[in-house]
Amino acid sequence: MLQTINLTQRYATKKLFENVNIKLDKNKRYGLIGANGAGKSTFLKILSKSIDCSSGEVIITSGMRMGVLGQDQYAFEDLSLKDAVLIGNKRLYDAIKEKERLYTEGDLSDDKVNARLGELETICVEEDPMYECEVVIEKILEDLGIPSSKHNDLMKTLPSSDKFKILLAQVLFPKPDILLLDEPTNNLDLNAIEWLENNLKRHEGTMVVISHDRHFLNAVCTHILDLDFHSVREFSGNYDDWYIASTLIAKQQEAERNKKLKEKEELEKFIARFSANASKAKQATSRQKQLDKLDIQSLAVSSRRDPSIIFKPKRTIGNEALECENVSKSYDGQMVLNQVSLKVMPKDKIALIGPNGVGKSTLCKILVEELKPDKGVVKWGATVSKGYFPQ
Repeated sequence: MLQTINLTQRYATKKLFENVNIKLDKNKRYGLIGANGAGKSTFLKILSKSIDCSSGEVIITSGMRMGVLGQDQYAFEDLSLKDAVLIGNKRLYDAIKEKERLYTEGDLSDDKVNARLGELETICVEEDPMYECEVVIEKILEDLGIPSSKHNDLMKTLPSSDKFKILLAQVLFPKPDILLLDEPTNNLDLNAIEWLENNLKRHEGTMVVISHDRHFLNAVCTHILDLDFHSVREFSGNYDDWYIASTLIAKQQEAERNKKLKEKEELEKFIARFSANASKAKQATSRQKQLDKLDIQSLAVSSRRDPSIIFKPKRTIGNEALECENVSKSYDGQMVLNQVSLKVMPKDKIALIGPNGVGKSTLCKILVEELKPDKGVVKWGATVSKGYFPQ
């Protein structure tokens, strides 16, 4: 369905990838992984033909529809939520809107108007044979946590996190043959991520997704595309399968190189020792020929870098790290936190989870004393020094 031939991309003197030849098949879901800056998003944009490559070719099977997850959350501000999803199928959207306009403003006694209405109806049947698009869109929005009471609201009324959900619904609604997703789990809560995972596992076409979430990649991917060493290598299986295979390959390559380096060292020692010895000159010459033929490939340098993050406490924490008692907080009369109490002990590691908008960030800001609660108290241990990394 989708193929690249000698795909190469450079920016000035920087080479992202070179001579990439891959074939992406139907019913396969590919996770595109690699270090930041390796060229994943660029590669996806080239596949979608939204940007040109330096050299090479992208071939898409004739008649295949491609869906690309949008990144501009403010591109549809004046559309209703339902229309912003419907426009994911532009042909159907245009036909429905023109039909509505002609029924409202057109002269229905005009033969040309009626002929055009017939053409538009044909398009609607081709794109939505069961006349179920409205029901499907409403179901998608509700599954993403957006209540039916808001479906006719304008996009401009939504918070940013929900705007991204609409973009996701927009690309999934038409069920494209080829689906390209760049970081689709960004800004999604756990319920929305679970829904997305289940939806993508049912996708029957070709899918390529960029994600740094290994749990998500394990859940949805049947194959991994590893962008590293200025190339793309395909692995069967999910992220965990890739990790095992790639680690084994790296160890094998290193062992083979070390073996050749040892052989090189022994040959050089023999040549240095016996090249001036008449009785050993012939053997030294033979060893020199072996050395000349020895092909020692330099181990390619990976674009990946292991992070080095050290949280070193200034001093030992006492018996209690943090206590929060009956903390409450409201915004514009709406209760966000209601009498929240918790106790954090030394060495506790706590994940704060919940749907978007329920007050997770608000609670964090109150705990680090960047925001005052309406009621309640926050007490830190006397020996605790705190750090906060905001969203």
